[in-house]
Amino acid sequence: MQSLKIGFGICGSFCTFHRIIPVMERLAAAGHEITPIMSAAAYFTDTRFGKCEEINRKITEICGKEIIHELKTAEPIGPKKLFDVMAVAPCTGNTLAKLAAGITDTPVTLAVKAHLRNLRPAKRMVPDYISEKVMKEL
Repeated sequence: MQSLKIGFGICGSFCTFHRIIPVMERLAAAGHEITPIMSAAAYFTDTRFGKCEEINRKITEICGKEIIHELKTAEPIGPKKLFDVMAVAPCTGNTLAKLAAGITDTPVTLAVKAHLRNLRPAKRMVPDYISEKVMKEL
């Protein structure tokens, strides 16, 4: 199977982070290049589900790349055609509504918009969908 360059957007559904991290590990282990992109809420917020510093460190270790968490670092995704596919998981209702309305005021929404303008695929996925369906396809 061909290795993919995957943009992996992570939004603030903190209670599902424990489900997406293993998916990222499996994608990386399968040889895919993952670039993590996080909303400010996901990147900077400590919750009862974990400290942001620990979660960010784990994601950086898995991906081997720094997390894109600012608009200025998300903007070049489209012009540079950085990804083959973009996934957003978890994708909150807020993020989904912003995407539907064309609002690009977070690193994740800007990354999706920038990626889509090159007519490249993007998926809004819930963790169960990722772990069952996408992993079978990869």
